[in-house]
Amino acid sequence: MNVSEAIQNRWSVRAYKDAPVAEKDLLLLLEAARLSPSARNRQHRKYVVTHPGPALVEACNGQSWIGTAPIAIVGIVDPSVASPWDVADLSIAFDHMVLQATELGLGTCWIGAFDESKVKDLFAIPEDKKVVAILTVGYPDTTGSHKKKDPLDAIWTWDTYAW
Repeated sequence: MNVSEAIQNRWSVRAYKDAPVAEKDLLLLLEAARLSPSARNRQHRKYVVTHPGPALVEACNGQSWIGTAPIAIVGIVDPSVASPWDVADLSIAFDHMVLQATELGLGTCWIGAFDESKVKDLFAIPEDKKVVAILTVGYPDTTGSHKKKDPLDAIWTWDTYAW
């Protein structure tokens, strides 16, 4: 699968098979994140990898499907060394992991709805760090549900904003 195919094939998975993710595949995801760019090459992103359970489901506003994922990756930045681009840097790293996962036949879902203080407590993340997002990873238990996207000519123009 090439990058274009991965972009076309990825979708947000909210139901996972009861099958573990191989460690070699997890390490490929984390390597994709490690190699992603960051502003001024600060590389200030950190990740907590976990097997989601009821406490993470609760911290993610009760989204029960999160508990079906074999893995969740918590994305963290350190605002004291970060730039105004820390959220963008973590987002790029997550997208690298999403595309790598798609190539491996894994599904993912980006989670932004969570109680940061509960997530910090759950994983002993220091108060001065920022939890940006959580990514679930596993083998999809359903067929992909690709959402309708706007046509290409509806999203761009040359030289001026023209909508």
